[in-house]
Amino acid sequence: MTPILQAIAVCVTTFFAWRFARWILSRNTLDNVQGPATTSFWKGHLSPLFNRHGWDFHRELSEKYGSVVSLRGVFGRKVLYIFDPKAMHHVCVKEQNIYEETRGFLVANRILFGANLLSSAGDAHRQQRKFLNPVFSINHMRHMIPIFNNVSDRLRIALKAAVEKDSGCDIDMTVWMSRVALELIGQAGLGYSFDPLTEEVVHPYASAIKALPAQLFSLEPLRDWLPYIYSTVPHSILLTLAKIIPSRRIRAAHNTAYIVWDACKEILVEKRAAIAAGKEAVSQLAGEGKDLLSVLLHENSKAQINERISDDDILGHMSAFIFAGTDTTSSALIRVLYVLAAHPEAQAKLRKELKEARADGQELSYDDLVSLPYMDAVCRETLRLYSPVPFMTRETNKDSVLPLHTPIKGKDGQLLDEIAVPANTMVIIGILASNRSQVLWGEDAHEWKPERWLAPLPESLTEARVPGVYSHLMTFFAGGRACIGFKFSQLEMKVILAMLIENFTFDLSPDKEIYWNFSGIVYPTVGPVDAQMQLPLRVALASRD
Repeated sequence: MTPILQAIAVCVTTFFAWRFARWILSRNTLDNVQGPATTSFWKGHLSPLFNRHGWDFHRELSEKYGSVVSLRGVFGRKVLYIFDPKAMHHVCVKEQNIYEETRGFLVANRILFGANLLSSAGDAHRQQRKFLNPVFSINHMRHMIPIFNNVSDRLRIALKAAVEKDSGCDIDMTVWMSRVALELIGQAGLGYSFDPLTEEVVHPYASAIKALPAQLFSLEPLRDWLPYIYSTVPHSILLTLAKIIPSRRIRAAHNTAYIVWDACKEILVEKRAAIAAGKEAVSQLAGEGKDLLSVLLHENSKAQINERISDDDILGHMSAFIFAGTDTTSSALIRVLYVLAAHPEAQAKLRKELKEARADGQELSYDDLVSLPYMDAVCRETLRLYSPVPFMTRETNKDSVLPLHTPIKGKDGQLLDEIAVPANTMVIIGILASNRSQVLWGEDAHEWKPERWLAPLPESLTEARVPGVYSHLMTFFAGGRACIGFKFSQLEMKVILAMLIENFTFDLSPDKEIYWNFSGIVYPTVGPVDAQMQLPLRVALASRD
């Protein structure tokens, strides 16, 4: 072995020996917080945390240990799992500058998507968000309705043809919801049509986006390694290694990222050419110049030269638009269709409300859609009980004290109303755990009940002041890193759901058991063994009476 290799081996061995010794001998303030035991120094609790069958483990965390739980990460790293409302407010809002996105998350998104909201932190993130906020204004959302209706009508025609072709057969709604979600963000977000929704051939971009969440979730345990690698290996070399490294999962995620990036470059070139050609050329594009990318380019052109963002940054934001806007929306639509298929009485009630609202035969306006009480209740309840994203992670960049809404009992038997959190601690915010908390929502918190939104919510919930930006829910997160496009996503969901329920009926397949997989974005399969995302439902034409 050469002297250089010997030196590297000594450094690596010393590092692991040091971390192992810390795992065995170190003590800190989190040691008094209760949590499940682990015997693995290498992985800690990451295997059950990031496992598509991890529902029981996550349920155990919230039901057995309470709203603050002590866990371990790789190399014995301390991890805190929380869904206490006051603690979440501290992490996501009050001290969000201390509790930043994990370095692994930021680096992974930087490698895959470039510079954007998903890969930036601190002042850079705040500056980007300030620049993008006008793009997602309510005024712009109103202009999206004709675009959404156009895509929705194409879906209606395509789905009607599929039903008439195979009457009485199951239709995989994940395919259609993934396609329509991509087309919605394509037209309304980028002014580009990915999918006419009239052909069996699926755009490669749609296939790539559909596969990406599961690919990324399978790589989640590797994220803690990325900051160490990224700080020593140049970005260009990392991309080259990703092509040849003997890991099917890494290569798949890398190839998907390239498909996304290349498509965004093609769209940006086409958009700039149309803008240069004049208004008539822009009006011929999907979105007719009212899409989010057109608004972004317009805002960028008005900015001071030193404040304008580069084309690489624009491409990064485009990638983020599509990734964040496609899978979460399709996941929410898939879940609400499944729930309504399982609750035919709720489906019928929603259909009745929609038909009455459209009694004059006119398209539903933005104001019409947001003022339908039962539609709103169905969407809120589905997003509460079945949040597409089950949790988020943060890490502390310095020591902090975390206050609690409800005191917890420490291992020493004493009640704790605050916890000292050391620097470099990973904090997991339990979105589903908060949304389903019986302490906050009542004994029926685990039941799907849209009617809860048609009456006053429990005082225990309103007094707790859950920091989420949407209806006391953490579904769209909170604070400066809350989902910037959550109103856009809600509008998409309501437009598509309104069309589907008015025109079709949905029933569960009598011979296929649906299993929901715990992931970065929850997805369904037929049974727990099959890893392919699918949701077969029995679809029929709704009566026009």
